Amino acid sequence: MASITRLVGKPVLQFQVRIVGSRWQSTQQELDTRKHADDEEFRVLNFKQVKAQRIVRRKAPKLEVPPPRSNQMATDQDWGAVWPGPKTFNPSTVPLPLRQGYTMKKHQVPPGKFANAELMKIPNFLHLTPPVIKQQCEALKQFCNPWPKALDTEEKMKQHFPVDYISTDYCHALPTIRNPLSRIVTVQLKVDTLKLNKHAKDKFLRLVGERYKPDTDVLTLVTDRCPLKKQNYDYALYLLTALYHESHVVEPWEETKTEADMEYYDFQRNRAKVSSESILNWGKADGEQRVDAPASYANSVEQLFNEGENEYNLQKYKEQTVRLLGFVQ
Repeated sequence: MASITRLVGKPVLQFQVRIVGSRWQSTQQELDTRKHADDEEFRVLNFKQVKAQRIVRRKAPKLEVPPPRSNQMATDQDWGAVWPGPKTFNPSTVPLPLRQGYTMKKHQVPPGKFANAELMKIPNFLHLTPPVIKQQCEALKQFCNPWPKALDTEEKMKQHFPVDYISTDYCHALPTIRNPLSRIVTVQLKVDTLKLNKHAKDKFLRLVGERYKPDTDVLTLVTDRCPLKKQNYDYALYLLTALYHESHVVEPWEETKTEADMEYYDFQRNRAKVSSESILNWGKADGEQRVDAPASYANSVEQLFNEGENEYNLQKYKEQTVRLLGFVQ
């Protein structure tokens, strides 16, 4: 027994000492690791959920929304102070039951003004109420002159201001307030107001071409080449001025034109004038006063050749011819 104990007990003691030594070493390593973790402030990863570790979420406080401002507005308030200028639609400020939009269901009213994107898309004119317009006009009166008393009728205004200036302003919802179509300018006037002679008027009408309407005697010039409205207006007036002065210019070759070179029938340069005057002065001596062809007969002949044969021109030419021959007193 002693020998067994001696033989067996020694290695058993060594084995136990080794186990204790390994346990002591592992325990020491855990202490060093925890100390190192505490020094570097590493968080402990715990896979077990503990009720104490759950975070209690904070409940957001409920905000009390005040009632719309439109419910508290007075009927006699100053609307110009509430809505002074153009801006995006605000449903809580407008005391009107506005509706706009489209619904898929039949027999259903359009959506109301609250949370309505359709009302915020389009520009509105809620700032231009009649009282506000009247107030703004009264403020602008100090910068205006009284209307001239001599221009009390439309005929007098046309007489002193024969040129009509036409332009267009657009109100649209775009990033820029300038519409490309607003640069177009139209200038209109009657050609008779230019006081042109026969040669100048004929040349003027040939230069303007289809811009002249014979039935209304109105010349229309449309300019859109320049980027700004003011530039197109100045360009239209320049064109009108250039056309007026160019029509009065007589080229040297125009003096040598014969009857065959004329673009239109001219009674004064044709044989019809000589024939009609010879009939009127039949049997008169050389010293006696000669009679010229009447202007009414000359106009009927020119109208017949220039406009063509129709029932009106033929009837007028017949009446003037019978009067020229003296068959009608």
